[in-house]
Amino acid sequence: MADIRSYMKEKEKRERRQEDYKDKIARHKLASFYRVVAVIAVLAVLGVFFFLQYQRHVYTDYDIIASVERQSVGGAVDVRLGDAILTYSKDGAHCTDVKGNVTWNQTFEIQDVRLSVSGNSLAIGEYNGRNIYLANAENLLGQITTTMPVRDLAVSEAGYVTAILADGDVTWINTYNSSGEMVRDGRTHMDDSGYPMALSLSPNGELLCVAYVYVDAGVLRTEVVFYNFGDVGSNYGDHLVSGWAYTDMLIPYVKFINDETSFAVGDSRLMIYTGALVPGSPVEHLYDREIQYVFSSDRYIGLVFLSDSSESRYQLKVYDTADARPENVKDFYFDLEYTDIFFQKDKFILYNETECQIMTLDGVEKFRGSFPKPVRMMLPVGNGYKYLLVTDDSMDTIQLK
Repeated sequence: MADIRSYMKEKEKRERRQEDYKDKIARHKLASFYRVVAVIAVLAVLGVFFFLQYQRHVYTDYDIIASVERQSVGGAVDVRLGDAILTYSKDGAHCTDVKGNVTWNQTFEIQDVRLSVSGNSLAIGEYNGRNIYLANAENLLGQITTTMPVRDLAVSEAGYVTAILADGDVTWINTYNSSGEMVRDGRTHMDDSGYPMALSLSPNGELLCVAYVYVDAGVLRTEVVFYNFGDVGSNYGDHLVSGWAYTDMLIPYVKFINDETSFAVGDSRLMIYTGALVPGSPVEHLYDREIQYVFSSDRYIGLVFLSDSSESRYQLKVYDTADARPENVKDFYFDLEYTDIFFQKDKFILYNETECQIMTLDGVEKFRGSFPKPVRMMLPVGNGYKYLLVTDDSMDTIQLK
């Protein structure tokens, strides 16, 4: 009997030691968990701190971190093509990457250029000409020869080209692939549909937006229509899936900014359309001043007006297509006589030959400075505040500091 009691006491001691050991392990795990949480919290606070410092940091100068020579041709024009530079004149065009390498060269004779750029793709032709050259930043993709004079054209990032062609009183709107083959055609008559004033292809080439202008009973009207050339559009007559008519308003500019968002700029309002298959009723923004400049990214639309304030020369209105309600429109005022303005993520950059200003969409001026020699074009390079300055004789990569 004594042996049993002794055994039971030893068993209880072992169990208590095991429980104490388990408690110690539990307390250790809990302490380790709290330490990890504390470290994560500290890192999060430090991350927010450095992010806010980065957001608030103002740059006052820059370093030239790379430079290559270039030769410019009199009368040539530089255009951004994705992350590369398209240079064209009446005698031809070539594309240069940010390291100064010429990726392709095309000679031609064009007097009145018609150019369309979508992301990394471009189409270039001549008003009343019959040849359209298609390329991207890396390669020449092909040449399209039309049977009628070209009046205007639009390219998609996927490599499709839609051209407005003149045929007497009839106007043709034909679409070609990069091999030069016509894949879609359609015609309009001034007495019926009106004249196609502006056009744009979605990046994937599935949607086409056309603004037709016509006179009805002595009143000017513009109709913005959308064609879907995919499976959905085959269920609609002439592939026309939606459209809106505007009385007494001229609409000279339409553009897709991504595969499901486009906008039209009229002389009295901005219309933003959404819908990847069938664009729906637009969000409209009214204005009563003449537009000085239009630019956009894959999310934002910028319209520049003469300022409504005596303290600044220009007023910029930025529309966020992710939430296009009127209360979300942002206003910015500036005096810089710009040659170009472009969006870069959550900021916009305006510049001329000798000056530059960079603003965030939260209203923080990140940089204001001057260039030592005339700049023909400025474009972002990679992430952060790094830019390429294209001049007559060099391509300089700068890093703000």
